[in-house]
This record gives sequence, C-alpha cells and structure tokens, in this order.
Amino acid sequence: VQLQASGGGLVQAGGSLRLSCRVSDFTLDYFAIGWFRQAPGKEREGIAYISSDGSRIDYADPVKGRFTISRGDAEYSVYLTMNSLKPEDTAVYYCAAVVTYRNSGLYMRENEYDHWGQGTQVTVSS
Repeated sequence: VQLQASGGGLVQAGGSLRLSCRVSDFTLDYFAIGWFRQAPGKEREGIAYISSDGSRIDYADPVKGRFTISRGDAEYSVYLTMNSLKPEDTAVYYCAAVVTYRNSGLYMRENEYDHWGQGTQVTVSS
C-alpha cells in the first residue's frame, strides 16, 4: 500500500488549500485515514480523521471549523480542505492509513497507523 500526499504550497494568511491523499491498490473501504502535520521544531500532531466506512469524522481543536476531511467519489482519495489558514498552520502535512475494513473506528494516535505518505509542505505567510 502506498499513500501519495499532494497539494501543498505557499499561501497568504486567510487563504485556502486542498490537500489530496491517494491510496494505491485498495479502495478506502479498507482504511481509516488520518491527516497529521509537523511544524519546524515541534512534534507531529494529528489534525483530522475519517473512518473506513466514512461515517465518522473528527478534528483536533486547532483546526476545527476551518479544515474539512472528505472522501472522493472515486474511493481512492481523501482530501483535506483548509480554509482561513494561519501562519501557525505552516507545517509538513502527512496522510496515514490504518488497515481496518468498513467500520466506524477513528484512530488518533500515530502508533496506530500502518502506512504513511511522504508529506507535503504547507507554508502560510503573514
């Protein structure tokens, strides 16, 4: 299983970006997906989660109300739509997958994740 994260870039504060995470070889029915980020000098933190059946979603407090996690119609991609971006959102963003077939579980700890994408840089200028 490979995860490919893309969509990062440089944006001004208040702007928006949409990150994509494409999962190879298997449909999203087999994976709960999480988005994590790591800012310079800080530990990696989880920010958004979606269950493998798509029924449950959750967000970390710093991004609630601004970020939206969603699944694509093609069932191989998960998106993270980021609005009202702030300079403190600057980080490398990673998507990760837990192998768990069609259930409503959410996974919020890094060590629960089996597969990781390579990361995409998001830089928000003030």
